[in-house]
Amino acid sequence: MLFDIGNEKIREYVTYAEFGIERESLRVSSDGSLAQTPHPFESHKNIDRDFCENQIEFISDVFNKPEQVNEQLLSLQKLVNSKLKENDEFLWYFSNPPKISGEDEIPVAEYTGSLRNKSVYRQYLAKKYGKIKMLFSGIHLNFSFTQELVKAAFEQSPYNNFTDFKNDFYLKLAARLTKYAWLVVYLTAASPVSDYTTGTESNIYSSIRCSERGYWNHFTPILDYSDLQSYTGSIRKYIDDGNLRSVSELYYPVRIKPRGTNSLEALEKNGVNHLELRVIDVNPLTPTGIFTEDIHFIHLLMLYLVSLPERGFTGIEQIKAINDIKTAAVFGNDDIKHRAEKALDDIKSFALKNFPEYSDVVEYQIKKTQSGNSYAEIISRRFSNDYMNKGIALAREYQRSVGYV
Repeated sequence: MLFDIGNEKIREYVTYAEFGIERESLRVSSDGSLAQTPHPFESHKNIDRDFCENQIEFISDVFNKPEQVNEQLLSLQKLVNSKLKENDEFLWYFSNPPKISGEDEIPVAEYTGSLRNKSVYRQYLAKKYGKIKMLFSGIHLNFSFTQELVKAAFEQSPYNNFTDFKNDFYLKLAARLTKYAWLVVYLTAASPVSDYTTGTESNIYSSIRCSERGYWNHFTPILDYSDLQSYTGSIRKYIDDGNLRSVSELYYPVRIKPRGTNSLEALEKNGVNHLELRVIDVNPLTPTGIFTEDIHFIHLLMLYLVSLPERGFTGIEQIKAINDIKTAAVFGNDDIKHRAEKALDDIKSFALKNFPEYSDVVEYQIKKTQSGNSYAEIISRRFSNDYMNKGIALAREYQRSVGYV
């Protein structure tokens, strides 16, 4: 285990954590087409764009409770709604884009001045991966345990240097989370309907963006989790070989992040600050795109992963982890379903023994494994017929119910 959950000093802090959300959404006109107006926020620390001008990215602050994250997301949506209403525009509440006639409807984000290189980089991505694939929106959950907890764990460890302990702790946790990312996909997949797939492909996927049709590098990276220098070195090798332009092009389920600028240099200099889980779909069943119950479950999953015995994460295991994610993003795989049921049983036993207050969080997830109860199945029933018109109706409903500033 990475630290002893039962230790009295650790126990004092173990249920506290830090959460942040980055949520992407597209802007659409009243007919469902991509809005062609400039991004409405030039400079706002919590509202940005990502790949294209007609995309909104909500960036929450860091909070200790999932409920606080969603409260801020709603507050930010009110501000965005007020701007969008001026041009009769709406947020699109699905990971999958609306119907698109061609790539000329997707203007690359226009950064100027000192940020101009961000536009140059996005032009490179557009050429390499295609603009349409860049429109698949998702939720990135940024997670860390509190500094007090990590320090308490360090004091119980054989390490002499706190920074070394913290880096190694998050490297090992990132490896374990990557190995279990398929479970998060299985439980949070929410993008089965789109105009992107046709014919026999329709309704095959519970999450198109996490499937083999989604946003992946053209190769499966093998990373070295043995220590921070080895980890950054394994990524730098792909950059030096020309497979990646920068660390930001590593489309991986879990990123290990420094505070501030995401670069290998910052990570090596300042150490690990948090993990970024990148496999969560925008969920149209809630206006914030993510249910607080799912954030609570991911916290519990992190605690469960901490409790597992120490072991490595070989290249073969890493390839399997990526394949498991792609498999979990497809409807009807019995092996994945049985593995999910077994994993949830293990996590439930862990919770009942250590954190009985989290038992309802596990039960919420277990219900999704029952036929017809997953988010993707519910969304498929509700939106498969007339996706565009129902999507616009949902956009109008949420804009009205969330409100304006």
